[in-house]
Amino acid sequence: MPALRTLALTAAAMLAFAANSILCRLALAHGSIDPASFGSLRLVSGALTLALMLRLLPGGVATAARTDWLAAAMLFVYVACFSFAYLTLSAGSGALILFGAVQITMLVAGWRTGESFGTWGWLGFALAVGGLVGLVAPGVSAPAPIGAALMAAAGIAWGIYSLRGRGVANPLAATAGNFLRAAPLALLLSLMLASQAHAGTQGALLAVASGALTSGLGYVIWYAALPGLGALRAATVQLSVPLLAALGGALLLAEAPSLRLMLSGVAILGGIGLVLLGKRR
Repeated sequence: MPALRTLALTAAAMLAFAANSILCRLALAHGSIDPASFGSLRLVSGALTLALMLRLLPGGVATAARTDWLAAAMLFVYVACFSFAYLTLSAGSGALILFGAVQITMLVAGWRTGESFGTWGWLGFALAVGGLVGLVAPGVSAPAPIGAALMAAAGIAWGIYSLRGRGVANPLAATAGNFLRAAPLALLLSLMLASQAHAGTQGALLAVASGALTSGLGYVIWYAALPGLGALRAATVQLSVPLLAALGGALLLAEAPSLRLMLSGVAILGGIGLVLLGKRR
């Protein structure tokens, strides 16, 4: 059944997206790899996985993807900032800041191109921004400022990257090309920080799993699910990612969510939900 297939693909993609936060936090929390090496291994393994899929999947190389160096640069910025941010952030707070920054970036871009939010949409937008500000504002339970800033930058970069990918003829080929072009940038960063480099077996395996499985394979699954979802549902189901990451952090990393995180999460996710509701109306 097409509906059941879409549901299964969507659930798998959301789990993969949440797992990226958990895998990175697992690798860095125990010092088994440095952030630059984690990012490099993630992008290189993702590029290799996507290139292999292009060869194996029917129609994978049927349509050549345009070269987009800005998209590749934004992918590199996202991966690098994401990796360094998780030196100090919990899985749940990192995913919430990332997701909030991504959605706010894309909503602002939509508004600038003429999309109308309506009263409920603007109320939701203000609530989401307020929740994000409340999460990172100074306080006892606030996330580390540098980590929060890096994750917000990662979210903005991912939002721009996502906007660049709208309407591409072959999303898989475009993503493979972007990973291929972003990987040398990550390797260059690793070379610049070579004095801090270290990678144990566990850290390297977690980085490869993040690149090959939850990034490379996860994106392919997500692209397969999108035709059955539509734009509004696709945006809505992503509300689950920070919640899944927080749950995974609690189960695997013993990261108990703070009251601030829970209240901010309600504000951010609820606000974005109001924006989407306003757009549908």
